[in-house]
Amino acid sequence: MRDFWQRRPLLLRRAFPGFTPELDADDIAGLACDEMAESRLVTGSYAANDWSLRYGPFSEADFAALPERDWTLLVQDVEKHYPPLQSLLAAFDFLPRWRIDDLMVSVAGPGGSVGPHVDQYDVFLLQASGARRWQIAEHFDPQLEVDCELNVLRRFEAEQEWILEPGDLLYLPPGVAHFGIAEPAAAPRSPPCMTWSIGMRAPSAADLFQSFGEWLADRADEGGRYRDPGLEPAASAGEVDAEALRRLRALARACIEDDERWHAFLGTFLSRYRLAQEPAPPPSRPDAEQLRQLLESGATLRHNPWTRLLWLRSGSGAVLFAAGDAFDCEPGLAQVLCDPKALGAAPAGQLSGHSGLLCELLARGHLWLEAV
Repeated sequence: MRDFWQRRPLLLRRAFPGFTPELDADDIAGLACDEMAESRLVTGSYAANDWSLRYGPFSEADFAALPERDWTLLVQDVEKHYPPLQSLLAAFDFLPRWRIDDLMVSVAGPGGSVGPHVDQYDVFLLQASGARRWQIAEHFDPQLEVDCELNVLRRFEAEQEWILEPGDLLYLPPGVAHFGIAEPAAAPRSPPCMTWSIGMRAPSAADLFQSFGEWLADRADEGGRYRDPGLEPAASAGEVDAEALRRLRALARACIEDDERWHAFLGTFLSRYRLAQEPAPPPSRPDAEQLRQLLESGATLRHNPWTRLLWLRSGSGAVLFAAGDAFDCEPGLAQVLCDPKALGAAPAGQLSGHSGLLCELLARGHLWLEAV
């Protein structure tokens, strides 16, 4: 964090020694056939500039028709579709959990790539199987190829290059151009190149202001209205004068500087930002007494993978946010609820005293109950 985070790239050989992926290329292809999954199929090469981009869901026939080389399948949110993979994300708990976006999996044939490009967010590139050649450049021409569905750099000259093998991890800060190319399989029956990308969330000012405006519009007060008591007769009726500009800026600033309002918005926004799907409520739920009995008999609670949980301090208490929903909460309980490991290991007595809140979280689908 001191030397590399958002400063410079870092290659960690054997960051995950002996890494064996829980899902293989066939699993990822199967997921890409699911209409609930966000998937893309890229064919082409940088040398030929013959890129083609298609969106899923795909079929077995689509994969059977793939060429022998120069193709890449990408699937987003894999850890949400297959929740056990969320344990992998725990390795990145040195970062605030709200900053982690998703686990994207890339499966590629020999030469498969999405071209040299630049991301505006941090990313960790974990080689899961096969091998991938990574070329990066911190100084580059930002012009993109024209009439191209992908954001491919028109010109790219590598400054550093490595071949990553299973368990190797490459960290790239925002703004570093990178070009990953799948290496041919080492042997005929070797697994194909598969890269797991742990991407960060980095909202832009445009994201914040657009969402803040929508959030305010849903509230009764709308954040206040423009007022101009003591207005002088206009010297030029068509001009927006300096005093009006000052008042308008003050109106906008007052909304942001109101801590209660701004924090409530941020909790709502950050717990929903880039969530591809809404958590679905269960068909039934226990009442508070039933939940207490279930917890005391050994039942456990776990996160719905489509819910993002986070919390903010509020005076001596806390507000828990779950996919945009807000709940008053004690800081200690909020910490437990937002930590998947702590929640699964929490003793029944620690949770049963808060059965009202837990029932509400269960009813809205943010938590799942696993009975013994």
